[in-house]
Formats: sequence, C-alpha cells, structure tokens
Amino acid sequence: MEKARARSILVAIMLVSLMGTAGIALPYPILSPYFLSGAEDNLINFLELNPKLLLGITLATYPLGLLIGSNVIGSLSDRYGRKLILIYSLIGSVIGYLLTGFAVYSDSFIGFIAARFVTGFCEGNISVARAIAVELHPHIDRGRSLSLLYATVYGGWLVGPLAGGYLMPYGIDTTFYIAAVAMFASLLLVIFTLPKEAPQKQSESSLLTEITKNHSATLLKDPQIRRFFIYYFIYTLGINAYYEFYPLWLVEDLSFNSKQIAWVTVAITSLMILVSSTIAEKVPRVTGERKALLGGNFLFGGLIILMTLSEGNTVYVSLALTGAVIAVINMVFPAMLSEYFGHLGQGKVMGLQVSVFCFTNVVIALAGSVVSLISAQATMWLSAFLIVFSVFTFVQPEKASEFETEEAKS
Repeated sequence: MEKARARSILVAIMLVSLMGTAGIALPYPILSPYFLSGAEDNLINFLELNPKLLLGITLATYPLGLLIGSNVIGSLSDRYGRKLILIYSLIGSVIGYLLTGFAVYSDSFIGFIAARFVTGFCEGNISVARAIAVELHPHIDRGRSLSLLYATVYGGWLVGPLAGGYLMPYGIDTTFYIAAVAMFASLLLVIFTLPKEAPQKQSESSLLTEITKNHSATLLKDPQIRRFFIYYFIYTLGINAYYEFYPLWLVEDLSFNSKQIAWVTVAITSLMILVSSTIAEKVPRVTGERKALLGGNFLFGGLIILMTLSEGNTVYVSLALTGAVIAVINMVFPAMLSEYFGHLGQGKVMGLQVSVFCFTNVVIALAGSVVSLISAQATMWLSAFLIVFSVFTFVQPEKASEFETEEAKS
C-alpha cells in the first residue's frame, strides 16, 4: 500500500467516524426533555410507568446493543473483511434510525427500545474503524492515525448534541430521520472510498459459530490480555463515573444551569480535539508508552480532586485540562493493544476494548447512582480513586514479537 493511499483511507474512516458519532449523539439532548415533557404521547406513558423509569430503560437499551455488537462485529471483520462488515453494519444503523423515528411517530415504546437496541448493536462497528486505523501502520504511525481518528470522534460528540438541540423544534422523529441520513452518507463513503480486501483469517466454521464461539470476550481466556484488561476495567469504571456524574456535581455543588454545563462540555471536548489532533501521539515518544499512560492516570485523578476544590469559573480550567489528559490516554491504550495483541485479530481486540468500556458504563451508572445519594462530590472522589488505583493493577504485556519467538522455540 502506498502512503498516499493509506492517507486517503484514513481520511475516509475519519469522516465516517465523524458522521457516525454525530448520528449517535444527535438524539441525546432531546431524550430527557421529551420523556419529562408531560405530554400525552403513548410512548412516554407506556403501561402508566413513571417517565423517568421509561427514560432509564431507553438510555440503557442503546449501550446494551453497543456492548453486544462490539463484541461480535470486530471479530467478524477479521474473517469477512473490514469493508464488507462496515457496509452491512451501516445498513443496519440506517434501518435502526428509520425504525426509531417511525416508532416515535407511531407512539410505540416497545418499537422504540427495540429500534434503539438494533441501532446500538450495529454501531458496534466503531471497533472496525479503529482496526482499520491501526492497520495503516507503518505507512502512517498507529499513534498518529488513532489520534486523528479520536479527534473526529470527539468532533462528532460536539456537533451531534448541538444539531439535536436545534432540530428538536421540528419533531423528535425528525431528529432520528436526520441521523439516518448521516449514517447513509457514511455508508456511501465506505462503499466508494475503502478498498475491497480479502478476509484476514480463513475459517471453516459457520457464521453462527463465529458469533457464539469466536467473539471478542474469548480473548480474556489469554492470561496476558486478561491482566492487561484488569487495568482498563478499573480505569473505565473511573472515567465513566466522571463522564456520567460531573454534570450532577456541577448542579449540586456549583448550581450550574444547562447552558453552563453545555459550555463545560464544549471546553472539555474542544481540548480533546486540539490535543488529539496535534500532540497526543508525540507524548509517548518522549516519555514512553507506560509513563504516558500511567502518568496520565495520576494527572487525571489529581485534576478531578482539584476540580472538586475549585469555586466559580475556575472549575472550567480543571475540567478542560481533563480533556487534554483523556485525549492522550485514549490514544496510548489502543495503540498498545494493537502492538501487543494485534496478532490475535485487530478487529477482535478493538471490539473487546469497546465492549469493556460499554460494560463498565452500565456498572458505574448503577453504582454511581447509589454513591450519589451520599453526595455528587462523593462520585467524583470515587472516580478519582478508581482512575489512580488502576495504575497499581497495570501489568506490562509481552510484545507480539516475543510471543512469536517463544512459539518458535517451543
């Protein structure tokens, strides 16, 4: 592969990630206001249950689909090819968003959550995008490609909610139809820009066997990768506690309103984009991967504690700086995954990373809610503790080349 060709593939994947993430994030600003609006729609009065309970079910359905989808889609791309799996999963996403919009139009709660689950499952294809990015190495350094890819993902999380907020006056169903259009544009981009490639791993097993017996979670049978992911499991418990509950802390302790919280999100995401697109991949070159990763954890935890001690607008500084640290950690960890465990299947490995992140998201949402009954500040301290504690569980894995050397000797 020529370097110019590798760059064009990276640009295509970045655009797909931008539009895909924007499509994912588009509905989030409208769901809470819609379910708590007090309207007489059957969708938000299903079985006369509390709308907050229905909202909780809705919010849990999508990441559940994402958890299951990322666990199988990445490994399937190792066998059937990245492009083919991306095409089918994007078709599924388009259909999922269209069905979601139709469910809103039809006032069907069951149809709504079923469509959200299908959409989440299909959007487990983010693991495939990461696999493509790291496979451009050595034509493009894997750290550089991951940094740029994450920068566009952060951009999607910035653009999507803003678009959703402005589209809400046109109807809830319209928002989901626009998301379907964004995913269809991503589908066309994949069809016409990504090269067709042969499957990377031949197998005699059936598709059902691949899904049930060769999914990403089977990698945890390997003691090397299992020890590596113990660190990641604890770290993602911490970062998800931070993501999910810092808005609550801002409201409870600093009396921030929705506009102020929105600007905090802009500050964090903007610094993520800036750092990820400029210096993120350079940090581990200077400090080494291990120091960049674990030093970032210590700094992240310290910033959260400093944030809880801040007053007024000074909190913006600590919050924004967490975005810079997250950008570095988010680049270093998948780059290490690719380097040490890529021989097990890049799609499968990246799928495991996404699955663990989604699983800890669900776990900490429940556990953090209980802790928040004490105080929102307690959830922030829990987040800082988990992020720092994860450092002491980190085990440096052996490189793929060392595995191959040992196998050759035996």
